[in-house]
Amino acid sequence: MMIVVSFFTQDENEAIQLGLVDLDNSTETEMMVQLLEQSSGFIDFLEVKELSEEEAMKQIELNNLSTYIAFPKGFIQDLYQGYSVEVPIVGNRQQQLESYMINETLQSVVRHIRSSQANILTMNYYAKQFNMDDDARNDFVFEQFQEFLLYTVGRDQVIRERTLSNQASSSPVSYFSLGAWFIISSLWLFSLYYFFTKENPALISQRIRLYGATQFRQILAKIIVTLIVSLILACLSFFSLLYFLDIELTQENIFRTITLISIYQAGFILSLAVFEVLISSLKLRLFVQIFFVSVLILFSGAVIPTLYLPMGIQDYLPYSYAYNSLYWLQEIILNLRHYAEYTSSLFLIGILIFLLLGLLSWKERRSI
Repeated sequence: MMIVVSFFTQDENEAIQLGLVDLDNSTETEMMVQLLEQSSGFIDFLEVKELSEEEAMKQIELNNLSTYIAFPKGFIQDLYQGYSVEVPIVGNRQQQLESYMINETLQSVVRHIRSSQANILTMNYYAKQFNMDDDARNDFVFEQFQEFLLYTVGRDQVIRERTLSNQASSSPVSYFSLGAWFIISSLWLFSLYYFFTKENPALISQRIRLYGATQFRQILAKIIVTLIVSLILACLSFFSLLYFLDIELTQENIFRTITLISIYQAGFILSLAVFEVLISSLKLRLFVQIFFVSVLILFSGAVIPTLYLPMGIQDYLPYSYAYNSLYWLQEIILNLRHYAEYTSSLFLIGILIFLLLGLLSWKERRSI
């Protein structure tokens, strides 16, 4: 529902509103404000207008303005004297994505201003060394400021445009088919793991341990068997899906996709095994594992594209082996990438292995 609503409510032609507040009221800042306001089309998605600080704050509260920037008092004087210049940027809490985008764009402008400052100071210094008249020197510095300003607000200098495609809308069949396969394979994996799980009475469990079948060996055997069977099923269904979608992969990408599927399934099974060791009650363990699997699938991007998730959650998604595996599978299949990143997922799997071994060792000693 979120995806469908966003398709009908989003206006691609609606520009982001940016306010300019001039507290310095110098000739240079007035020229900067006028230039930015009159040529607000220098970035396609941005609309710039001059406001007073009170009006800008009011428009922010009314959610009519995404961000406003303020040239502070003494801005040009500090610029000419070589002091550090700062341009305050006030964002809108209700439009965090737009505010972040404007902030990134303006940071590029600020970097150019600082570079211009160094050049202007150098020219001003040598103009003084040649005993140039103050009025002529000020006019000369102002001309240099104008040139650097025009250079700074140049279209190619402020922002490098690139086309961002939403895979959920640009390739909906392939995207959601891959997401459905990811969900189904996860449910297969969960079902297979519990197919090999059997709750034995305490006396039978003790007798099994007397024959040398420790809990570590039992869980290890279950992990290996589940991983082999599920990997076969997942690979067969995955390449059948690619055949149905008429997608061909190179030999290297076939190896990468199998590696990504194996990493995800290994992390999935290890997580279930950790919960099995931690929680002795079957009903409580099953409830916790079902909740964990639901969250894992939800935040992997298989149900809802991660683009629609809150920004706070998106920052932590790269630490999830489910997200990394599905993301790189999408990149290889939908964007024809010829590389994949495994480091973070393998690091997390290593942590799960050490955690599982530590819990099993502690539990074995406790049961003796």
